[in-house]
Amino acid sequence: MVNNIATVGRSGVHDFILIRASALILALYTFLILGFFLVTSEVTYDVWQGFMACLPVKIFTVLALFSLVIHAWIGVWQVLSDYIKPAFFRGCLQFIFAVTLLTYLVGGLLTVWGV
Repeated sequence: MVNNIATVGRSGVHDFILIRASALILALYTFLILGFFLVTSEVTYDVWQGFMACLPVKIFTVLALFSLVIHAWIGVWQVLSDYIKPAFFRGCLQFIFAVTLLTYLVGGLLTVWGV
């Protein structure tokens, strides 16, 4: 069996399951937010803050943030590994995307738990 060092122990099945699970979580979160806007007649700052301050919504938002990071990372990794052939350039781009995704994750966590 040939081992690819670039996969870091991941397999295509593992990525497939993570992509599908994260997409499902993001779809459910989208339905939650859409449902809030459809049910709420007038959205004000206080109503929105009350909705986002609810513990189940906070937990689901954090789960959606993690799902977004996982989904984006696998997608970026697949696109870069398919289309960027020089290893150094691909590694630099992966590092930039990883830092960006982690920055978004930390910013999102600070925003969610700051409410």
